[in-house]
Amino acid sequence: METKTMTKANYLEQPSERITGCEAIVRSLIAEGVDILYGYPGGAIMPVYDELFKYRDEIHHVLTRHEQGAAHAAQGFARISGRVGVAMATSGPGATNLITGIADAQIDSTPLVCITGQVPSHLLGSDAFQETDIVGISTPVTKWNCQVTKASDIPEVLARAFYIARSGRPGPVLVDITKDAQFGELDFKYKKCTGVRSYIPVPKTNLESVKAAAELINAAKKPMIVWGQGVILGKAEAELKAVVEKAGIPAAWTIMGASALPTSHPLNIGMVGMHGNYAPNKLTNECDVLIAIGMRFDDRVTGSLDTYAKQAKVIHFEIDPAEINKNVFADVPVLGNSKDSLAQLLPLLNENSHEAWHQKFKDLYAVEYEKVIKDDLHPTKEGLTMGEVLKEINIQSEGNAAIVSDVGQHQMIACRYSEFNKTKSNITSGGLGTMGFALPAAIGAKMAAPEREVVAIIGDGGYQMNIQELGTIFQQKAAVKIVVLNNEFLGMVRQWQQLFFDKRYASTEMINPNFVAIAEGYYIKARKVVKREELAEAVKEMMASKESYFLEVCVEKEDNVFPMIPSGASVSDIRLS
Repeated sequence: METKTMTKANYLEQPSERITGCEAIVRSLIAEGVDILYGYPGGAIMPVYDELFKYRDEIHHVLTRHEQGAAHAAQGFARISGRVGVAMATSGPGATNLITGIADAQIDSTPLVCITGQVPSHLLGSDAFQETDIVGISTPVTKWNCQVTKASDIPEVLARAFYIARSGRPGPVLVDITKDAQFGELDFKYKKCTGVRSYIPVPKTNLESVKAAAELINAAKKPMIVWGQGVILGKAEAELKAVVEKAGIPAAWTIMGASALPTSHPLNIGMVGMHGNYAPNKLTNECDVLIAIGMRFDDRVTGSLDTYAKQAKVIHFEIDPAEINKNVFADVPVLGNSKDSLAQLLPLLNENSHEAWHQKFKDLYAVEYEKVIKDDLHPTKEGLTMGEVLKEINIQSEGNAAIVSDVGQHQMIACRYSEFNKTKSNITSGGLGTMGFALPAAIGAKMAAPEREVVAIIGDGGYQMNIQELGTIFQQKAAVKIVVLNNEFLGMVRQWQQLFFDKRYASTEMINPNFVAIAEGYYIKARKVVKREELAEAVKEMMASKESYFLEVCVEKEDNVFPMIPSGASVSDIRLS
């Protein structure tokens, strides 16, 4: 079989050529710089897979074991690389299996292009075999979607898809392509999309708004920053650091913003939100100026909006106009890319230290340390804690690992206690809270950044939702480190049942299989830890491995994650026990 070779530059420079729609799809992907994509073949997308086989030297296709795994792997790829992740599936159930990953990407602003095959156009609406209206289904959870029924439309639609996915506030795009469009012919000439009429991805920053923000910050006695993933997406890490240091402002982060500023930075005051740190949550309702940067005031961050930061003037740096005043009124909204906006803000700020204000954060951290952190990281009880596992991973990785977490208690522990020295190091499902996210996302992250150590932190519940992706790890030889924190419960649900439902543990106890045997069945080296004295050596062995490694750590069954803001309560009502 002939293998075709064509560089990205060739595609953009060559004259038009008569080719099929399925070849146009592959050539368009290469023109956009795609070298890895995740997917699962089937009848309606088979022509494209046939072309991928011919172009296998240019694009590496990763066969996941489930289409949801393909979407999450593409997310992990995008999150650590900053590039557009690509997933592909056939029509019907293949397409619908992508939806959870697409919805996750939408709410977490992850750039994806998902391509689905579709029945021939003359069968649309006839309930043909494996026909599903994926455009209708995906409309609420995509940034843009489109169905292609003519081969001649393929290059322009895909160029637009990549532009929309990566520009402004990123997000997922779905392109559904009928089988006759794949077989049809066109005169192929690829032109990258540089703009779409009426779509303004980055609003122009108003300098007067920046000046107003600077005036509020310079006059503040108790300023506080809360930054989100917008800093990372905007590549504004250096600008954030410069602003924080010049103005001496304590800065907290949402889970999606973690790692934009190193954990060890003296002005990094920790995580806000339901299981965030005590001081930044508590003092949100004492600051006089709240500076929100690239975050959307999610309910897990704000708690009750009726009591959230009512005493403060709010400055909101945001790229998406729809987020301004959506949940929290902004006294000074600053639209634009956070990198540009913060760069304009920096020279207008006065140097400051706010030492007395900082001392309040230190005092409350001491309270949290004594009541929560000390027992999490340095337990005196017999059973292992999730916190001490993360502490050991920090030691062995020196804070340089990319941590990919699933959803649940272990996620909150991983976010709270991981040490992040590099940006794009915390990859988790934030807004949608998707169990089953971590294992496939870790595959994508490792393939996008093979030079980085990628550690998946997963609970025993979420792990079993996409456990089949161990097969992808084995086949791709992806050196992912997998840590399952096994408490034999759906831990976060159990915690709520304990605290709010009189310990009625309805359908949350897990009777688990032999995880080590399953990993070994996929030819992955595996180990189980049940005693504290085994932990350090086991983590060291895992981190030293040049191949994939599975580590199961049996932790306390009924440990809870604190601090905790009860659902719907004020951030001031944060509990330490």
